[in-house]
Amino acid sequence: MTLTATHLLALSPPILVCTTAILVMLAIAWRRHHTGIAIVTVVGLNLALLSLIGVGRMAPLAAPMLAIDGLAIFAAVLILVAALACATLAHAYLVHHTGPREEFYLLLLCATAGGMVLSASTHLATLFFGLELLSIPLYGMLAYVYGERRSLEAGVKYLVLSAAATTFLLFGMALLYAETGHLDFAGLAARLGGDIGAWGLAGAALMLMGLGFKLSVVPFHMWTPDVYEGGPGPAATFLASASKVAVFVVLLRLVVAAPAFEDGWLHNVLAVLAILTMLVGNLLALTQSNLKRLLGYSSIAHFGYLLTALVIGDGLSIEASGVYLVTYLLTTLGAFGVVTLISSPHVAGSGGTDAAGLHHYRGLFWRRPYLTAVLTITLLSMAGIPFTAGFIGKFYIIALGVEAERWWLVGAVIVGSAIGLFYYLRVMVTLFLAEAGMQRRDAPENWAVQAGGVVVLGAAALVIVLGIYPAPMIAWVRSIGVLAGG
Repeated sequence: MTLTATHLLALSPPILVCTTAILVMLAIAWRRHHTGIAIVTVVGLNLALLSLIGVGRMAPLAAPMLAIDGLAIFAAVLILVAALACATLAHAYLVHHTGPREEFYLLLLCATAGGMVLSASTHLATLFFGLELLSIPLYGMLAYVYGERRSLEAGVKYLVLSAAATTFLLFGMALLYAETGHLDFAGLAARLGGDIGAWGLAGAALMLMGLGFKLSVVPFHMWTPDVYEGGPGPAATFLASASKVAVFVVLLRLVVAAPAFEDGWLHNVLAVLAILTMLVGNLLALTQSNLKRLLGYSSIAHFGYLLTALVIGDGLSIEASGVYLVTYLLTTLGAFGVVTLISSPHVAGSGGTDAAGLHHYRGLFWRRPYLTAVLTITLLSMAGIPFTAGFIGKFYIIALGVEAERWWLVGAVIVGSAIGLFYYLRVMVTLFLAEAGMQRRDAPENWAVQAGGVVVLGAAALVIVLGIYPAPMIAWVRSIGVLAGG
């Protein structure tokens, strides 16, 4: 297939991100300047985001091993928004860091490009390339504060376990190729449309295991709380938002394309994984006294809710997935953004770690009331309380289950949400208690006028606006062609 100018225009968002990464690398080699590198990163990401307007007006296009369609554009918007938020938060987080700071933005840009390639993949080769381009920079981002033991542990743990998951993924790809002779999604779907052999089923199961690790699906979830707790705030934010969105979108493509997931034991396995992920994630979060670990277990539960849409796989399932991903991204950026703003591990008295313990947030309302309001809004949205964006996402998932008469899934969503409400309320109550005599952490007095503060305030505002008036969000999800499943 010959690449044309139309293809280059369609591929302009990831090209712009990669170009920005090259410029950042050259700028670091020429002269280190933390704020300058951060500005270049933000400008490049904004240009890539703006270029999606032109790409969205084009007809869906099949580039070699990539699909430039509504689903790819939808995922690219979410990934770029998350990357912009993380780059902005990283500037405030690293400003007092005594070691190298500029390389963090280079890693962030590379991971962003990987996520965009992954979400647009229609071939197992680009799936693997995009997944590794997304994952490898994350190893460095999570271990970036290498002088702190927990950060280094988070990076090494994610490296080792992610490498193990990649072996399952590659072996599954090999078995699928042996069964079908194809690596493209369309060829795989065509060959697996009839009776699927043992090798094909084994390959699909192994691929599900590999991608399930990246999504923290039970029982492949054990790395999540440790990595979230140890990783620097901006890195954990990117892992919880952009990385998860990219992997879920490519899993959505696979499930929609492959008949093996529509019925039979693979479909039943996916349903069991969804129920276990919802319940186990919420139950384990009950015992946490560490906010970053609690948010880690919470993210596990949220992707259990999203798996419900994949299990049903018809009706409004793809629209529900799109709406839920938007609401999840906003609430995650808001919650982790507050944690990042309060975490100043490179200043005196911080002990070199993020503000992760719940005792760090006790009485926060009496010191930073508006920041407390942001965290409270995002927690209410995660719990699915009405008049927040999270309620719209939960409503879609429950309505989808009721429409398909999948009562076990509906029951698991309701029970999981009820459990989640308890531990979210526990965190919210802590914010309003009298200040304890133990060590506390705080955000700068002028946090609201800094770039990071604007990010979390914007996320909280969107959570409320979309919870009250979700029509623009729903219309956007439909207009870009997400309903067509890419």
